[in-house]
Amino acid sequence: MAMLTRMDPFRDLARLQDEVGRLFDDRLYRSGESVGWTPSCDIYEDEDGVTLRFELAGVEPKDVDVRFENGVLTLRGERKLEREDKRENYHRVELEYGTFTRSFTLPSTVDPEKIKAESKNGILNVYLPKKAEAKPRAIQVKVT
Repeated sequence: MAMLTRMDPFRDLARLQDEVGRLFDDRLYRSGESVGWTPSCDIYEDEDGVTLRFELAGVEPKDVDVRFENGVLTLRGERKLEREDKRENYHRVELEYGTFTRSFTLPSTVDPEKIKAESKNGILNVYLPKKAEAKPRAIQVKVT
């Protein structure tokens, strides 16, 4: 059975860049953690807060740990390979498996007491609301 495989040199280059980045990441070196893969993350901000959106397809919510300590939000978890005993029958394995860790230093404007996380359809949304004093306010100018 002949299979065609599309070559994507940019994907391989991005993967190499991630691995080199991990090699020189001080936090990972100091803590001795090994990172198996890195989930993709979108970050967006509005006037009420910041949302981090992680792509975690195939990761059970019970296998994800979200922590906020000393101004740093850390996401840890694991995507497990199902049917590992049948792995020799795979023709190709491109999905990444194993443990992952992502850390983000948050601004002091985030209210840590109100952080919320919700998982739906393989997407984890972590909402970081801003403190009331950090939200923009409109100041009305009176004309005399």
